[in-house]
Amino acid sequence: MLHCKCPRCRRGDMFKGGPYNFGSNKILDRCPHCDLRYEIEPGYFYAAMYVSYAFNVFEGLTLGLGAFVLTHNATSPWLYIGVIIGGCFLLAPLNFRYSRVVLLYWLSPKINYQPHLDTDDPAVLL
Repeated sequence: MLHCKCPRCRRGDMFKGGPYNFGSNKILDRCPHCDLRYEIEPGYFYAAMYVSYAFNVFEGLTLGLGAFVLTHNATSPWLYIGVIIGGCFLLAPLNFRYSRVVLLYWLSPKINYQPHLDTDDPAVLL
């Protein structure tokens, strides 16, 4: 899951390029190993926005608490606004990726891990 591999075979990549490469943080249409279509139905990844929102709330609370623990500044709201917005901006590519990964791995009842596909033998994939 951390390497953004296919949830069915756990071999094929889900994304083209790295998370911080400009213009290449795109999800593939199908798994190159087992041919699973990642977008199960049209608009399926709109649900990933809810997962990404939960990630942002958790990250914002963690960053705000971390800023308070490090600075002990309770009077300046600009410190917290800058830290939280900057942190969420820097973590946005990871939120994009992992919200989709979490959606496919944990929140999609149609997709399950199939151990027989987790092989390099091309005869099994047919």
